[in-house]
Amino acid sequence: MNSPVLVTGATGFVGSHLVEKLLELGVGVRCLVRRSSSLRYLPGAAVELCYGDLATGVGLREALGGVETVFHVAGVTKASSSREYYQGNAVATQNLLRACVESGGQGRRLVHVSSLAAVGPSPDAGPLTEDAEPRPLTRYGKSKLEAELAVRQSRLAGSAVIVRPPVVYGPRDTDVYQVLRGIAKGYMLRIGRAESFFSYIYVKDLAEALVAAASSPQAPGGTFFAANPEPVSWKEFGALAASILGRKVRTVPVPAAAAYALGWMAEMASRMRGKPGILSREKVREAGCRYWVCDTGKARRELGFSAQHSLREGLTETLLWYKNSGWLTS
Repeated sequence: MNSPVLVTGATGFVGSHLVEKLLELGVGVRCLVRRSSSLRYLPGAAVELCYGDLATGVGLREALGGVETVFHVAGVTKASSSREYYQGNAVATQNLLRACVESGGQGRRLVHVSSLAAVGPSPDAGPLTEDAEPRPLTRYGKSKLEAELAVRQSRLAGSAVIVRPPVVYGPRDTDVYQVLRGIAKGYMLRIGRAESFFSYIYVKDLAEALVAAASSPQAPGGTFFAANPEPVSWKEFGALAASILGRKVRTVPVPAAAAYALGWMAEMASRMRGKPGILSREKVREAGCRYWVCDTGKARRELGFSAQHSLREGLTETLLWYKNSGWLTS
C-alpha cells in the first residue's frame, strides 16, 4: 500500500479507528473532511487534511492527487428521509467514483465500506454468503446497495473492493452504546418473545479487515463480509456485558405493536428537533428479524482476515473506554 492513502469519513467512528491503524502501520494518511467536521478523534499533525464535500463533489479531485488507495468509509446511517439516505450514501459514492476516474486513477484500489444491511437479514439460521441475492429491508440498506451497484458499474469495478460489516461495536460508537447503557442500568429491551441472533465485529478488527482489503492481491473486484465467525444472541450479548460490568440484567420483552408505536413517536420527536435519532420504525423492523448473520469464510480465504478479538475482549475494552470517557457512570 503506497502512501498517501485517502480516507473519507475519517472523523467518524469506524474511520477514526482506521486512521489510527494506518498510522500505526506507517502509512501516510490524507483525510477528506468538511469545514464543519469535528476533528476530535483525529491525531492532529499526524494526518493531512483536505477539505471537500462528497455531496457536491467539491474538492475531491484535489484530495485524490497522488493517491493510489482510497478508503471510502463515509456514509449516512441515520436520516429522516429516503432522499437523505440516497444523497449521503449513493450520490456521495457516485461523486467519489467520478472524481477518481476524472483524476486519472482508474486503477486505484478503492475499498468501499458497505453493510450487511445492503443484503438484508438471513431467512433462516444459515449465514448469508456474499453471492446471496440482496433483499435490503430498510431505506438505509437500499441506499447502501445503490452505492455498491455504483461501484460495480463504474470504471473502477475491477480494482474496487466492497467490505460489508454487520453490527460494529467499540470505543466511540453511539449506536450499540445505547444497548450497553441500558445494560449498565440493569435492563435490556427485546422486541417480541423470540430470541434473535446477529453477526458482529469489533471496530479494531474491522480496521484490520479494511487494510487487508487494500493489500490483498486477491481482493480487487471482490465483495467480502467482515465479522467474527460465530454469531451471538442478544441475550448472550447482554449477559456477557452485564458480567463484565458486575451487574445483573433483566430482559424486558416489548410487544411489536408497542415497539412500532415507540418508533413512530421517536420519528416525530426527531423531526421536531430536526435531527434523526437512533430509534425509528425501520429500526424496530430490523430488530424484529431473528437472523442477521453472515459467513466469514471468503474473507478468511482470500483476504487472510480473521477477527482477533473475542466478544469478551472487545466488550471489555469498549466498556472500559465508555467508563473512562464518562459515557457510563453506573
